[in-house]
Amino acid sequence: MKKLLTATALTSIMASSAFAGSHSETVKIGVILGFTGPIESLTPSMADGAELAMKEVTDGGKLLGGAKVEAVRADSTCIDSAAATAAAERLITADGVKGIMGADCSGVTGAILANVALANGVVMVSPSATSPALTTAEDNGLFFRTAPSDARQGVVMTEVLMEEGIKSVALTYTNNDYGKGLADAFQAAYEAAGGEVTISAAHEDGKADYSAEVGALASAGGDRLVVAGYVDQGGSGIVRSALDSGAFDTFHFPDGMIGAKLEENFGSEIDGSTGQHPGTDSEGVAMFAEMVGDAFDSTSPFTPESYDAAALIMLAMQAAESSDPADYKGKIEMVANAPGEKIFPGELNKALEILAGGGDIDYVGASAVELVNGGESAGNYRQIKLENGVIETAKYR
Repeated sequence: MKKLLTATALTSIMASSAFAGSHSETVKIGVILGFTGPIESLTPSMADGAELAMKEVTDGGKLLGGAKVEAVRADSTCIDSAAATAAAERLITADGVKGIMGADCSGVTGAILANVALANGVVMVSPSATSPALTTAEDNGLFFRTAPSDARQGVVMTEVLMEEGIKSVALTYTNNDYGKGLADAFQAAYEAAGGEVTISAAHEDGKADYSAEVGALASAGGDRLVVAGYVDQGGSGIVRSALDSGAFDTFHFPDGMIGAKLEENFGSEIDGSTGQHPGTDSEGVAMFAEMVGDAFDSTSPFTPESYDAAALIMLAMQAAESSDPADYKGKIEMVANAPGEKIFPGELNKALEILAGGGDIDYVGASAVELVNGGESAGNYRQIKLENGVIETAKYR
């Protein structure tokens, strides 16, 4: 016992020494999201979620012996890969960020990963980039995500529609990596389950008139129209045109279409419609909602995942005793998964103390985090329905 206590004390002294040089350090973490563009109504809450985690850690003073954490925002635009790449370059070269919470949309996330993160060796943890193509993208162990791949969302969509008795659908998707990847994953799963996709047609964002697209969808027919688009862009344009023309009156909405704007834009006009987005009814999400209070919308899609993405970066730094991405990238899965003490929202400083003492944690967070297959989220979904113009929770999957 005496030897054990001596070893423990020595470990504590060594840890204190390792962190000693970090007391006055400010660790910068980039928050790159589409603050303009087709999901701009979702990103404020996402950024607030990530920055809440950073404030929690800064206020606690436990990271790397007392380092402060500073968020640096940048606009991915969601859809302009050149602009997103330039913004990420500035975060790294001018602002000196040690990690990136983001990006958000799949196309710009892939561009930043390939053109910036890999070249500079910077970790990215996306809360919302869901394209299946990112699973196999070259990442040198630098890319992680807290939202599940659309390969899973396609299966969940199929389950929801089949349980609703919807055996045929028309499908439209935004013409980018996110839309095409989700459309393909859904069509494969739905047809394998015996459903019929009468048409799968891309639409472009930014158009004033979608009557031609809706005309083609209506001609093909279907029991419901699946709109794999963006609520602040062409997806809502498709829905408005479909309603005005009488082509469809109920819809199915994947994650990019679900948010407060859906209620604002259509109200009870789309009652009976369904959808899903990443979400959980875990203990952690309730704790997160209590933490947030009225500060921002804790239930907005990808907001819990954003808190968790930022948390994983900081916890991995502590586990590695370093804010250098080359050191901490290998610790992200370790802090995210068992074994270890379960860690929930509001407990980040407790986790930092455990890690500083050489212990293990199992970060559950606000979205029931579990990372598999080299940084993929295992994933949970909130199934929604529209009733009386309001998005209601049907159940969780």
